[in-house]
Amino acid sequence: MAGSFPEGSPSEDRRKRQQFGNRLLSDPARVFHYNAWDNVEWSEEQAAAAQRKVQENSTQRVCQEKQVDYEINANKYWNDFYKIHENGFFKDRHWLFTEFPELAPSQNENHLMDLLSENKRSQVPGWKSSEDGPGFLKEEQHQCSSNGLGHKAHTLPVEENITQKLSHLEVCADEFPGSSATYRIFEVGCGVGNTVFPILQTNNDPRLFVYCCDFSSTAIQLVQTNSAYDPSRCFAFVHDLCDEDKSYPIPRNSLDIIVLIFVLSAVVPDKMQKAIDRLSRLLRPGGMMLLRDYGRHDMAQLRFKKGQCLSENFYVRGDGTRVYFFTQDELDTLFTTAGLEKVQNLMDRRLQVNRGKQLTMYRVWIQCKYRKPLRSDTGS
Repeated sequence: MAGSFPEGSPSEDRRKRQQFGNRLLSDPARVFHYNAWDNVEWSEEQAAAAQRKVQENSTQRVCQEKQVDYEINANKYWNDFYKIHENGFFKDRHWLFTEFPELAPSQNENHLMDLLSENKRSQVPGWKSSEDGPGFLKEEQHQCSSNGLGHKAHTLPVEENITQKLSHLEVCADEFPGSSATYRIFEVGCGVGNTVFPILQTNNDPRLFVYCCDFSSTAIQLVQTNSAYDPSRCFAFVHDLCDEDKSYPIPRNSLDIIVLIFVLSAVVPDKMQKAIDRLSRLLRPGGMMLLRDYGRHDMAQLRFKKGQCLSENFYVRGDGTRVYFFTQDELDTLFTTAGLEKVQNLMDRRLQVNRGKQLTMYRVWIQCKYRKPLRSDTGS
């Protein structure tokens, strides 16, 4: 689901793109000099106007019958979205490695050495747990096979041991996709690969393995059929992160990084906590969860009309997909309740500019980094 809607990052060369917070608008007369300005202060009048707009578009709620439809058929709406747009919305995230250096090769080396000094890889537990239920997922086995993953594993020139794992897709206690890797990244809600492919193309470390999943089978098919998809380094699969009865094809305590980019906002608010709880168990001690998502009073929230509000700060778009707008405190509660420690939780208030049309757009995003304690007393 991530990558479904452009986040509007500046169209600058990635190498020149500074970490946000460095481009400040001190002279309003220069507003159209750049494509975007960081940490834009809102006046009291602007903040009050935004609040009034939210109250106005929240007065009329979507009827219960339609709300049930949007929940039950959520996968249909996302599949329809990807069928219509396919790769038309693929956008290079210029900010990805600047804001999340944990995804870059040099940072991987440092993070890996820290982890290895604290935790031996032999401590990674077996596949099954009392919570995960019986075995891997037979259904996913068929899904991935039908989408051509098995075929690619046989035809691409990959290392023999990894080929055997991926071509058979048989998971046991100490053997699973990417089991031989020493650094593992998992993106939840990968969409068509806006984050996954830049990681694979930038990070050539042979010890890296990237997992990615999405609610939409159409999105995963687009990922698997992309020419940049390499099953010796990546495993894409269909998964609903709200499904408590379906196991992830990854053991507990085995991931270094989990990435959530504009995906948690698509989840029904009362299901978010359990989703984060389950994901946190996949992190190894010292592992990090990285998030970037919509903040309260973002331009997208203010543009909703009456009758599109599902519940407080939760809306349905015209295509049936849904979106929530967070506060920093809400996200902090979600992550800390899951046993993670705050590394970063900041508001990115940005003024984006269309210089051609002389338009200004106020965006509000939240960026978070939360770490699993090196020594956990939670038993996770």
